Amino acid sequence: MVWLWLLPIAGALVAALLPLLYTYIATTYQDTLPRIHNKRICLLIAHPDDEAMFFAPTVLALTRPETGNHVKILCLSSGNANGLGETRKKELVKSGMTLGLRQEDDVFVVDSPDFQDSMTATWDAQKISSLLCSAFAPHLGQRSPTASSRPTANIDVLITFDAAGVSSHPNHISLHAGARAFIAALLRGNEGRPSPVALYTLHTVSFLRKYTAILDIFPTLAAWAVAGGSAGLSPDKSGPPRSLLFLNPLTGAEGLPTAWRAMISAHKSQMVWFRWGWITLSRYMVMNDLWLERFEGES
Repeated sequence: MVWLWLLPIAGALVAALLPLLYTYIATTYQDTLPRIHNKRICLLIAHPDDEAMFFAPTVLALTRPETGNHVKILCLSSGNANGLGETRKKELVKSGMTLGLRQEDDVFVVDSPDFQDSMTATWDAQKISSLLCSAFAPHLGQRSPTASSRPTANIDVLITFDAAGVSSHPNHISLHAGARAFIAALLRGNEGRPSPVALYTLHTVSFLRKYTAILDIFPTLAAWAVAGGSAGLSPDKSGPPRSLLFLNPLTGAEGLPTAWRAMISAHKSQMVWFRWGWITLSRYMVMNDLWLERFEGES
């Protein structure tokens, strides 16, 4: 049948057109999406390489000089499961600088028995919250829980994994619980007031979608539209955007080649065979959708 001969041609056309379509969306449509500017931002991760494997589109977008943002990375373990902790600390710094951080001191790695790299360990949410309070709201322990003054912090935005942790890793999931406990601590005694820190979490998608690379642009945009993300603003249009969508261009210094370099050149100790599959097929190398977490008691 003639149409069978057309299938390879049709497949080749689709393969050629999809990158062009994605590039068009990434370079034009995303200019209309909500953005955050002039903010002090902390990316909270569990292991060195999380920032490149999962959050590269976010970091590349938020560190662009024209945004005026100051992005820092806080990693709660050295990833020492295989005895490479010191090596991985250095790799994280190199990766952070590759992705656009201002200086090496903007990367901080916690090396504590409380937060050990493990596929089976769940980290204590209150210990994570206490660490975040010490780092970003040191005055909190001195404030009366019934104080009427607006809660404050020395960061404006905290970004981490959602409740599913993208890969279901218990360390990732623990960060979500700890980050929420931190925001709850900020709001305690301040019912009805907005949080001084906007908590955004990286949306977990299904296994199939996770490995469809740029093809996932279609379900991502569909979910964005259904959830009202196209507007992206808080209900009163004055607070932080309800959601953020970052699309990595396929070329250029602020796109996918830089995300690849952050993994291949910086995280050399982690580039085993299956990581090559990840950086080639994972949608998280090319797109991140982040959602603003809401809390009881916020106005």
